[in-house]
Amino acid sequence: MSKKNRQNAVWFDRKHYMWFPFSFTKYYIKNDRLYKDTGLLNSESEELLLYRVVDVSLKRTLKQKLYGTGTIELAVRVDRDSIVQLENIKRPKIVKDMISSLVENIRYEKRVVGSEFFGGGNFNPPPMMDGHDMDMGGMDMDNFDL
Repeated sequence: MSKKNRQNAVWFDRKHYMWFPFSFTKYYIKNDRLYKDTGLLNSESEELLLYRVVDVSLKRTLKQKLYGTGTIELAVRVDRDSIVQLENIKRPKIVKDMISSLVENIRYEKRVVGSEFFGGGNFNPPPMMDGHDMDMGGMDMDNFDL
């Protein structure tokens, strides 16, 4: 990520080893999206719309606690990966709270509610059928005995 893009980012960090950011995995939040760039020779870039985040959790091993890092897991409503991990980032509690606030603010601005994620939303069920609407291959449903 260039320095110009980093200036426009709300948050930027790298995956840490111990407390050193010697990694080719970079995370940043910009324009209501979370970006994850990995690799040096073979690079990959992932983008996640923040309003799709359903849950934010923090996991810390004893080693991560000693080094002041942690892993944030984002449960996401997408087709590809349902869990996105931000591994070994510094100040994980502060970052987790910041991401939670950003997600809530973006959802409020875009008027996104939970029903879009859990099967609600704009679902209109088909009208009820009474048997006369169905094509039963010439069968007369009025004279059918059960």
